[in-house]
Amino acid sequence: MGSEIQRALLWILFGLSAFMLYDRWEVYNGRPSLLGSETQQVVTKEVNDTPVAKMTEQISSEELIKAVSKADLVTIETDLVKLEIDPNGATIVRSQLLNEKQQIPWTDTGLVGMVLGNEAKPAEDVVLFNQVKDDTYLAQTGLIGGPYPTHKTLFKLVSGPLKLEDGQNELEVVFEGTAGGVTVKKIYKLERGHYGIKVSHVVSNNSNVEIQPSVYYQFTRDDHKPAGEGSMTNSYTGAAVYTDKEKFQKVTFEAIADGEKDYQARANNGWVAMIQHYFVSAWIPSNGVERENYTRQISSNLYTIGSIEPMKVIAPGQTERVDAVLYSGPQDQERLDHIAQGLSLVVDYGWLTFLAQPIYWLLAKLHALVGNWGWAIVLLTCIVKAALYPLSLAGYRSMARMKDLGPRMKALREKYGDDKQRLNQAMMEMYKTEKINPVGGCLPILLQLPVFLALYWVLLASVELRDAPWIFWIHDLAAPDPWFILPILMIITMVLQFKLNPTPPDPVQAKVMAFMPYVFGIMFIFFASGLVLYWLINNILSIVQQYMVNKQIAADRLKRQLN
Repeated sequence: MGSEIQRALLWILFGLSAFMLYDRWEVYNGRPSLLGSETQQVVTKEVNDTPVAKMTEQISSEELIKAVSKADLVTIETDLVKLEIDPNGATIVRSQLLNEKQQIPWTDTGLVGMVLGNEAKPAEDVVLFNQVKDDTYLAQTGLIGGPYPTHKTLFKLVSGPLKLEDGQNELEVVFEGTAGGVTVKKIYKLERGHYGIKVSHVVSNNSNVEIQPSVYYQFTRDDHKPAGEGSMTNSYTGAAVYTDKEKFQKVTFEAIADGEKDYQARANNGWVAMIQHYFVSAWIPSNGVERENYTRQISSNLYTIGSIEPMKVIAPGQTERVDAVLYSGPQDQERLDHIAQGLSLVVDYGWLTFLAQPIYWLLAKLHALVGNWGWAIVLLTCIVKAALYPLSLAGYRSMARMKDLGPRMKALREKYGDDKQRLNQAMMEMYKTEKINPVGGCLPILLQLPVFLALYWVLLASVELRDAPWIFWIHDLAAPDPWFILPILMIITMVLQFKLNPTPPDPVQAKVMAFMPYVFGIMFIFFASGLVLYWLINNILSIVQQYMVNKQIAADRLKRQLN
């Protein structure tokens, strides 16, 4: 019975791996993941009556490209980003992340690249905001409530500097635009080492009447898959809203187009964002100020999400200032936690978030200790293995004793033949006499599955592990092993485990079990190398622990025989 349960669990693990592999293959061929998008899916409805929505109605991406091409773009550069700003609205139309590279397809490297004849090209910088054909992604702001400066108004550059020089810690770039008797100074303040940009609107009332405009902050984006995203991943690309009351809510492009609504439209806190794999852009207005969140489909594949914040009444000749933060960069959880409450929730760990978050936290602590994510995974495996050892020990002992009972189990099968009921009764009596728990041998495998799956999501979603090297040939723990070395080593360790465990008395079952390591090894070729590393180290530790238990039981047996 024990061997049957153990085989059942191995088949479960085999089936789970097969399902995950098939799911990745579906994604690779452009079909949706069978697992769906991670975390909570929320559908939304556009705020149809907002002035911003009406103002941006029926604008195509081609029209936006033409508008940009007519102006001389202003380039701003810090140590982390290079921005291009269109004087039409002082809009950010391009952001190049200087320290983030596009991932090189793993099929262009290693053994696969050699076999296929592919040659890896030098990795280019990641570009988030952009305005070219088939890639529209803009950060826009302006005033509503009157004929005031908007993201269509021509602004002029007032002051710089435009490049962060050595020894300089911040840039403050000022644009100015006028319309309807109102002058707006739009100020971008960038700091060394930060992706967050402080965006200020200084509004001067040049008219002879009181005014009360509102400032809007919005992202306009198409629904195309981000450039450079791996073909074997299926991560969420779309909008999101966060408020203290409703927390993190996704806003899919499909839901915006369908005109549904299920997010908090009015609040005095939170943020709106556009999310893609590993990266996020978010507008974070000042807390404590009432604002309205909105979404809208502008054209067939162009969407907007934004937030409108009313200003104070501005008397003639007076000036008011409104500040917000624009974050556009990697989903670095430590950075995001400092920018705004709940912003780190954009790191999507799926339905295993409750387990993946503490695993990532522990990994981050271990990385701070050893300075390498690969060795952090090794240490994580050792810690998990040590924590589960008291529970696993009973399983190892049961498996060791089951191996000793192999000849007796074979004799029972020969004795009772096809009489399954009497065979099971005899085997249970033997387990009871020998004080063996037949289910105990399943614990080492069963206890590892949740950690294995949670680590899968951590490797898929955490930008910190993107392009993170381990040793020698492993240059990206979030990508498959390009030389298949880790999967081959995993096969070897699984074969050793098979030899240490009881051999099924049935010859057909024994052959199937002996073939299992090779099936798993082939499947793990397509998994992230960090995940294979975890399972490999887990196997090695299991072999050591099982060997020590087997040795101890053999010593006890010899001692009993001598006495």
